[in-house]
Amino acid sequence: MTASRAGAIARAQRGFDEGEYLARLRDLVAVPTESQLEGSLPALTRYCAETMPALMRGMGFEPTVLDNPREGRGPVFVGTRIEDPALPTVLVYGHGDVVRGLAPKWSAGLDPWQVTVRGEKWYGRGTVDNKGQHLIAIDALRAVIAERGRLGFNAKVLVETGEEQGSPGLRELLRAEKHRLAADVFIGLDGPRQTTFMPEMKLGARGGVAFDLVVHLRDHAHHSGHWGGVLTDPGFVLAQAMASIVDRKGRIQVEGWTPKEIPPAVKRAIGALVFEDIPGLPEGDPDWGEPGLTKAEKMFGWTSVIVLAALTGHPDAPTNAVQGEARARLQVRHCADIKGADIVPALRRHLDKHGFQIVRVEPVLERDMFGASRTDPDDPWVRFVADSMQRSAGRAPNVVPNSSGSNPSDMFQEELGLPVIWIPNSYAGCNQHGPDEHALAPLLREGLGLMAGLWWDIGEGQTPRRDAKGTPR
Repeated sequence: MTASRAGAIARAQRGFDEGEYLARLRDLVAVPTESQLEGSLPALTRYCAETMPALMRGMGFEPTVLDNPREGRGPVFVGTRIEDPALPTVLVYGHGDVVRGLAPKWSAGLDPWQVTVRGEKWYGRGTVDNKGQHLIAIDALRAVIAERGRLGFNAKVLVETGEEQGSPGLRELLRAEKHRLAADVFIGLDGPRQTTFMPEMKLGARGGVAFDLVVHLRDHAHHSGHWGGVLTDPGFVLAQAMASIVDRKGRIQVEGWTPKEIPPAVKRAIGALVFEDIPGLPEGDPDWGEPGLTKAEKMFGWTSVIVLAALTGHPDAPTNAVQGEARARLQVRHCADIKGADIVPALRRHLDKHGFQIVRVEPVLERDMFGASRTDPDDPWVRFVADSMQRSAGRAPNVVPNSSGSNPSDMFQEELGLPVIWIPNSYAGCNQHGPDEHALAPLLREGLGLMAGLWWDIGEGQTPRRDAKGTPR
């Protein structure tokens, strides 16, 4: 029988229907790769040194485990298959680490380290974030190799184990292993889609910057009856400083935090997005945030700032005293049009201008933060992948200029010079960072078909090529 694109898609989805995908997913989920916990390094190492090589055995990939440049951080697995150096090379991304299991908080009968199937929902930590998604990419590669006898391109599968911690050490590793990881395009599978009924591409991510605002006036609290109205209250000073950052309707007032405009190509892409109302999710407040922007433009094309936590005194046991200190943690999400390194200096200038020199700004150093990134929606690789997905799904995909959340896209763009494309296969109600994380079986099966079709099309030899400077042509 002649090998065909339809045959590759059928193979990938038959593996799902016959339980092969589920069996492999159970093996991946069973490894408790909680990168946010102390003592997680053995599990992270096991995932890279044992679980991933076993998963890809027989596929013609050479497995390598790269140590993290930062001591105590999880390693990176790289599986390499070079069929011909003249062929295009795809860097396939996934992350093997997960957030904390939170086992006692899961519903009765569910275990974060076992995949439990209940109808169309497959429960387990990592079923969508991200083990189930990089398994889709790998099983689709497996199907194309079986159907065609080869891929028709070179593939490098990179699975890191620190994404849930901000990918510490990954940038340094990419810089050191630039030759080993050289490719023509980055394709990662992660995150939720806007809808359950149409495929989607994301072209990057918003960056994230967190910092503490601290008003420290004195080391001790003092009796409110004696000192109230006499000593400056740090809680009110902090509240006034925070109120200067946004106006009463949430419009950002800090100069340098927002772009002059949303780039035309990005605005067009956002305007074409299709959304789905998911029961249980909140509605946006139309009067909050930058006026004149749609909900989608606020999420994917603009800057946001939120208060993560604020504290003065002892909320669990308030005392009658003028407090000595107040603090709050804020988080800014920004698009590629704003540099993350400029966020804190811009805030310092703003506070000084408004008379809040007493308010300290302390950057959060507890975890690495991702930078902002965006592949041009007009990039030839974007058009190629979108055309392939449309051919498989029978409808054009949503093309999201950048995720509203964060991921390591910027590292691969900046260190390897790659166009970055994400293909998510989850949905907004999946509980990916909470108890009862689950995948939707129909989306997993559809994802296998989409990726098998894409891998087949890349192997047909009609992909965009880049010149010596890395410019698409």
